[in-house]
Amino acid sequence: MAITAEMVKELRDKTGAGMMDCKKALTEAGGDLENAIDNLRKSGIAKAEKKSGRTTKEGKIVSCIKGNKGAMVEVLCETDFVASNDKFKSFVSALVERVLTVDGNGCVSEKVQEIEKDGLVAMVATIGENMQIRRSVKWETAGKIASYLHMGGRIGVMIDVEGETDDAFLNDICMHIAAFRPSYICRKCIPEDVIKREQEIAAAQVVGKPENIVAKIVEGKINKWYSDVCLVNQPWIKDDKTSIAKQKPNLKVNRFVRWEVGEEI
Repeated sequence: MAITAEMVKELRDKTGAGMMDCKKALTEAGGDLENAIDNLRKSGIAKAEKKSGRTTKEGKIVSCIKGNKGAMVEVLCETDFVASNDKFKSFVSALVERVLTVDGNGCVSEKVQEIEKDGLVAMVATIGENMQIRRSVKWETAGKIASYLHMGGRIGVMIDVEGETDDAFLNDICMHIAAFRPSYICRKCIPEDVIKREQEIAAAQVVGKPENIVAKIVEGKINKWYSDVCLVNQPWIKDDKTSIAKQKPNLKVNRFVRWEVGEEI
């Protein structure tokens, strides 16, 4: 029996499942609508898709480091109750282990979302809430990777460094990133257009003063801004009279990420 667009639309309206899933279900059911609905319900797709429009603001961030590889994922759900559920936590923990084996060195969100689609559908059907594998990152490095989870996985940090360091200091850096939210590693990492915009803002704040004084004030404001947004220049979490650059001049931070559950990205 030929499967028409009208038949697919009717099944989608009744189940909320995706177009390709509906077409496949109808084909397997020989065009029988009720049979197709039953098949979608059995696979969990209908239930999962029905919930896919519901807001996911809770969830958990987890990380996994093995040797020179590290991975971190954020999985969202609807309620804090589910975020604390053992099945949910087991799913997320197993997921980050799998992300560690995915090809890639950087953001692997789209790849992981595609690979894990069926498993996510099954979890939605089991738990009864909408869920989303929001973002995933996987790194391989010649240096060292460390991570830190705060507030039970509400905030997650991962960092890749090389040079002068030790495990305790790396943990402190991760805690620092969690607390102070740096935007960049160092001054050289900031795009020129961003610096120029900050300089223009600083200059506009001192209009009317002599030109030589304006230049000094702007320079001071920009240096202060560097210490606000650059990881290695921020006042150190354990001693605000120093910084990472001063504490560990031979440490090179290659990259870092700081995620917070449900934040805008």
